[in-house]
Amino acid sequence: MSSPLLPVLPPRLDLEMVAAASRVHPELVRRFVELGLVPARQDGSGRLWFTPAAPELVRRIVRLHADLSLNYAAVALVIDLLERIDALENRRWVMSSGREPPKWR
Repeated sequence: MSSPLLPVLPPRLDLEMVAAASRVHPELVRRFVELGLVPARQDGSGRLWFTPAAPELVRRIVRLHADLSLNYAAVALVIDLLERIDALENRRWVMSSGREPPKWR
């Protein structure tokens, strides 16, 4: 039973966990944070914390950069467009069926 006085902390990953899950060097993840490609929170000690979605985002950035030879500014634009397309498709799915989109989308 949860207490209304105790906050529930969302799941979070540190820099090393994201780097290991993404199979990249931690400094590359740190660089993506500095460029604004991967959102992260910094605590009082300077440690970076990420959401559980961060490893997939890092893998996507690496794939776009390597496979399409895009610079990081172009990668940011492509990721933004892909997220907008997903949001529009989800909204279209809900509007046409009246149901939430399936989890595999």
